[in-house]
Formats: sequence, structure tokens, C-alpha cells
Amino acid sequence: MDDKMTISHPAVGIQLSAALSALGHNAAQIRQSMTSEENTLTLSSGFIPEKQVWVGAYPHALIEEVPDFLAHVDSRNLRFALTALSSIEAEVRAYTAQFDVKRLAVILGTSTSGIADNEILLKQYFVNQVHEEISHYKQEMGSLAKGLQKYLGWEGPAYTISTACSSSAKAMAAGQRLINADLADAVLVGGVDTLCRLTLNGFDSLESLSNDLCQPCGAQRDGINIGEAAGLFLLSKETAPVMLMAAGESMDAWHISAPHPEGKGAAEAMQKALSIAGITSDEIAYLNMHGTATPQNDAMEIKAVQTVFQSYEVPISSTKHKTGHCLGAAGAIEAAICQQVLIDQSWLPLHQAGPIDPELDQANYVLHAELQQPIKYVMSNSFAFGGSNISLIFGTTLK
Repeated sequence: MDDKMTISHPAVGIQLSAALSALGHNAAQIRQSMTSEENTLTLSSGFIPEKQVWVGAYPHALIEEVPDFLAHVDSRNLRFALTALSSIEAEVRAYTAQFDVKRLAVILGTSTSGIADNEILLKQYFVNQVHEEISHYKQEMGSLAKGLQKYLGWEGPAYTISTACSSSAKAMAAGQRLINADLADAVLVGGVDTLCRLTLNGFDSLESLSNDLCQPCGAQRDGINIGEAAGLFLLSKETAPVMLMAAGESMDAWHISAPHPEGKGAAEAMQKALSIAGITSDEIAYLNMHGTATPQNDAMEIKAVQTVFQSYEVPISSTKHKTGHCLGAAGAIEAAICQQVLIDQSWLPLHQAGPIDPELDQANYVLHAELQQPIKYVMSNSFAFGGSNISLIFGTTLK
């Protein structure tokens, strides 16, 4: 196929959405957190032995119990998902009542599933040699989507995507494809990831955790803060105030945990998204960076942005200094931020306020939250281990 050929996939509407994270649980809290310099992360000593770490913890209570028919997959991850769903459940059920349940799908992303709920039991088994019955159902990746499908009573496709940090963004892309392939009339997409010892100790062993609040593209950046989030979106063909215009994906497979140093896969994902959306780079009014605050990731992403946007100084920021890196749910919570930016038309998410790396300071970082003029399109990047890259483009139909 000609590389210059424009590929177009019809946009799908975001009919309903819910987002829970360190930012809070509603639109006003997202806006307040992303337009001020207040810290939303928490210093915790409960995850890594003899060490305190900053985490993006959800500050509110989750539902206290799940229905009996979901008891075998009960986990904090599932409760996080059901808590997010509860805020839009009545509207979801009312909207989807017009469709055959066999044409209602669930596609979600996660990287931890319910493994946190088994950590204590596994420690007792391996360290204390205590005989324990440990159910693996709750930590299976598929349990998240299947659990929500069963809860809703839907009978269409239901599966979980687990591609590390790109998981939930890929779930949104998969939902768009399912609708455009006429395999579903409505799809619940997004992602959920919860804080657990496994991931925090894993990133600590990689020496990837920041010793302080993370500083995306900062001169003194030294790693990430882990966060947790739940983001859910109901997609359909019907026009909505915010549309998922396109998803561009690539797989550079440069290294198991490091991105391509020149950002080739990242640039390819962004360029594909623009081509599929049928717009030019200078029509993107804001770019939500993957922006992890690790030295290699930030450096390659700025190179990729410069490759794709050339002389156009697109406003950019990373929001991970406020949410933490929410792993499999990162794409979903950042999509929710982009959605709210398009709805409000009055602000952009602030980039971290510390000194910028002199080698990366040519970019147009959002240092003032006020939006001076209406915007139509925004882009959100998610780049994962192994080179699993995706860029999403959202657009508004609001006048």
C-alpha cells in the first residue's frame, strides 16, 4: 500500500464517561487540579520496604461490596471499575437499552488486574510457609472486562488489553474499530489500574522511580511516580460533544523497556493518527505527552514531536506530575483530561513548573493554563514497554 495514501476511519462519539484518579472524581476537580500548582500526589511508606515513595492514590472511597455473582473475581481493581461505572451506570443502561445485548461490547486495559489482592496471601505462602487457597481468577487480565460485562448483562465481545502503558488507549482504539466494523453498536472502553507492591517494587528495581515528585522534561528529572486510575467511556456512532477521531499505532520493538532513542515509533504513531483523522499537524491545538519524567522517554518524545510538528509550536504538557503514571489506565485518564479540555474550552493542563532540561526547552510547554481561543482537536500519546505506541486524536463538535 502507498505510504502516502490517506486512511480514514469514521469518528465515534464519546456518549458518557467517568474518570477517577488522584485528581478526584469529577470534571471540576480535574480542572482545578490541572490548572493549579497544588500537589495531588501522596507520600506513602506502604509499598516498598524501608522506603517512602510518591504515588498518585485515588483519595476517595470505593464501593464496599460486589454482587455475589462477581465474588470469584472480586478485587480492588474491579471495585475501582465498578465505582467509576456507578457514576454513569443509570445513563449507560438507559442509552444502551435501544441495542441488542449481543451488540454491546466491553474492551478495557489494565496491567495489574487484581494481583494486589493476592500479594498478602502469596507472601504468607512463600515466606511463612502457610498453606493458602489462592484464587487466580481475580488477577487474570480477562477478569476486568468479563466482570463488567457480566455486571451489565451484555453479551457482545468482551476482552482486556494488556500492553503496559498503552493498554487503555489501545482499548479505545479497539472499540472504535469494533463499531466501524459493524460488530457492535456501543462499546464500553477505557482502563483501570490500581496501586500494588508488585509494580512499585518492579520499577524500583529498574531504578525508574523518582526520589521526589516527578518532573517531566525537567532538568533534574530522575524517574516516575506510579499512580492509579479508572477511566471509562461509552462509544457509539452517534455524534457527541467530543469525538474519538482517530488512533495511530506502531510497534518499534527497539528494547524491552527503553524507547527508540530517536522516537521513530512515537513519531510514526502520531503521523498515522493525523492521516487517519484527515487533519494536519498544525490543527492540533494541544498535545498531552506520554511524558513519564524518565531521561530517555522524555528526550525521545520531544524528538518525535519535533519530527511530526516541524516548525509548528504545538502546546504540550505532561499530566503525570499530577496523576502519577497510571500504567494500564494512563491512556484512559489522560483521554478524560483531553475530553474535559475540549468541553470546557477555557484551560489547558499545566506542565510541571520546575526548570526544563536545556536540551528539551525548545518545545512550547503549557505554563499558563488559560486558553485564549477555542480549540477543535487535541492529541494524547501513550508509549509502552517493548515499543507499543499509540496516539489518540479527539475533536469537538461544539460551536
